[in-house]
Amino acid sequence: MKTISLAGRLVDFALPRPCAVCGDRLNPGEEFVCARCNLHLPRTGYADSPEDNEMARTLWGRMAVERCAALLHFHYGSEAAHVVYGLKYFDHPDYGYLMGRMMGREMGRSGFFEGMDLIIPVPLARKRLRQRGYNQSEEIAEGLSRETGLPVARHVLRRQKVTESQTKKGLWERNVNVEDAFRVVRAGRIAHRHVLLVDDVVTTGATICACAKALEAAGDVRMSILSIGFVKS
Repeated sequence: MKTISLAGRLVDFALPRPCAVCGDRLNPGEEFVCARCNLHLPRTGYADSPEDNEMARTLWGRMAVERCAALLHFHYGSEAAHVVYGLKYFDHPDYGYLMGRMMGREMGRSGFFEGMDLIIPVPLARKRLRQRGYNQSEEIAEGLSRETGLPVARHVLRRQKVTESQTKKGLWERNVNVEDAFRVVRAGRIAHRHVLLVDDVVTTGATICACAKALEAAGDVRMSILSIGFVKS
């Protein structure tokens, strides 16, 4: 059990922190989701079968993927959505970092990260990065790195054009929207490596596949995928 210092308890009393899901006050020792909400988060269990699960099957025939997992089932208005919305739209980069640590701890037990060399977060366009102030996928990657010891490669993959939001687009429109949106700028960093591509939510896999297409150009790159949420079709 995590030991909470007196100073930490005083801070929690003076500056109560809300749960990212239900909004109730967190107890000392609870990081960003209360114990009740954490218990009911819709975990996928995909890390136990990373070669064959619903998310992996979405990518079959579109990219060469070794392991594929998401921590949570995601649909709009769900418990997982509250965390992702806070991360992306309400200035809570800490949610990404803490979710990354949660994924690192929970999925590490199944050996999901074994043999991987580095983490590559899906990049944002510079315009969107300036607007938001941070890249949510980088925050997730930093939390993962803290738990797994894998380094984060921030400047290997670059988004070379601003794309429209994918939220209301169908599969074909999503693929067209991100076509040739990414390029590798430091191919030597990833050649002959096993990389973990990290994003916040995977829906159709269009963005992930566009990233994979760019990474494959580096030559002999093995790829696995990890996200906070996966949207079931």
